[in-house]
Amino acid sequence: MAPKSPFRAFQLTSRTLRQSLFRQPVRRRITTAETTVEPPSNLNAFQRLWRSPIGPKTVHFWAPIFKWGVVLTGISDFARPAESLSLTQNLALMATGAIWTRWCFVIKPRNIFLASVNFLLFCVGATQVGRILSYHQSIKNSTFPEEAKKAAKHEGKIAEGIVKDPEGAVKKAEAPIKA
Repeated sequence: MAPKSPFRAFQLTSRTLRQSLFRQPVRRRITTAETTVEPPSNLNAFQRLWRSPIGPKTVHFWAPIFKWGVVLTGISDFARPAESLSLTQNLALMATGAIWTRWCFVIKPRNIFLASVNFLLFCVGATQVGRILSYHQSIKNSTFPEEAKKAAKHEGKIAEGIVKDPEGAVKKAEAPIKA
């Protein structure tokens, strides 16, 4: 029987080397509702926040911090006239806020800070939708449900136009606004 070739020995060595260097299991800290341990109560407020399962070392802290930017942008739109606001955009903000507020109470650990941000996002969206609908109602002297249907039809026509001719929609958006 012929001895194994040196190349075969090299293949075996390189395979075991690759397995030992690059295929090590990833060690992650997994926490669930059953294994999460509350920080000791004898710590000061900062230490409890730092060691908390929703503290600054986790995404549960940073997601609401950055989402405040969306809320503050929506609040800054209160200064804009109602005719320049988008109904679909504000309906989306309202729906997002409502859905994620509920979800914040379902996930573990329960994140009240994120729930508060999402609730305020819902409030901002609902306020803007109310402003838009009342503006359209004041122009046409119609009721809210009628105005909501008309606004939805208008937004639907805009969406259909974008679907039919996306390049034309981009050109319209890029065109300078005439004063």
